[in-house]
Amino acid sequence: MRRPFCCEDRRFRRNRRQENSPAAPFESDRQTRMFGIPRSTRKPAAPRPVAVTVNGRELPLSIRENARATRLTLRIEPGGQALRLTIPKGLPGREIDAFLTRHHGWLMTRLARVEESGSPADTGKITIRGVEHRIQMTGKLRGLAEQTELDGMPTLLVSCLPEHVGRRVSDHLKRVAKTEMERLVRHHAATLGKPFGSISYKDTKSRWGSCTSEGNLSFSWRIAMAPDFVIDYLAAHEVAHLKEMNHGPDFWATCKALCPRTKEAKRWLKQNGSRLFAVSF
Repeated sequence: MRRPFCCEDRRFRRNRRQENSPAAPFESDRQTRMFGIPRSTRKPAAPRPVAVTVNGRELPLSIRENARATRLTLRIEPGGQALRLTIPKGLPGREIDAFLTRHHGWLMTRLARVEESGSPADTGKITIRGVEHRIQMTGKLRGLAEQTELDGMPTLLVSCLPEHVGRRVSDHLKRVAKTEMERLVRHHAATLGKPFGSISYKDTKSRWGSCTSEGNLSFSWRIAMAPDFVIDYLAAHEVAHLKEMNHGPDFWATCKALCPRTKEAKRWLKQNGSRLFAVSF
């Protein structure tokens, strides 16, 4: 289940039809030979961009041609570290430049959200199950991170050297994800009457979860930063694949039956997913 940011543009179609229309010849080859008039030469194609500068950052840009594409589609890779542009085959470089110029504001807005995430060690805070926690060092060097409340504020107590804060926080998120996902998967699988195989957790950069044909489920532990209803949706989504190994109408009906807030959760992930992927530990 992929959740990158993307935008599309169909306005280039008219220009492509104009470019592909046959041009009237200036003269025949015979006239060219007789009068010594040189044949017109086409200007070399403009080089395609390999990077885009947004908000002072230079982001690598990969361009992929697709013969079946009818529009340009720009995606921000999870974590906001790179851009990917899919284009129709043979699209001129100037059309690519024009598209990127038109959508520069869109990129600035989207990437600004991602950049707000930062590192827990730098920001001194982390979101756990949708609730922002401040990070407070205990002064100890060993011990698991612990959620509590101090002075009326949700707090994550961390015991380690300052340079190990990121690892301690990520370890805590992994435990939260494991606890919540296993509980929810068992509940939803029992509702469907479907057995499941193993459950694994990864730090993926392109998808939140997966389900194999053998019934093995996999989740990104970063989902532990999302609100509870989004965590529930992800569990329901993958469990629904135990019954429907597709994304057809029957699948979505099953998913919504398991998680009534499916539509809201999908929207939340679309708007905030890249921000969670961007948190560096």
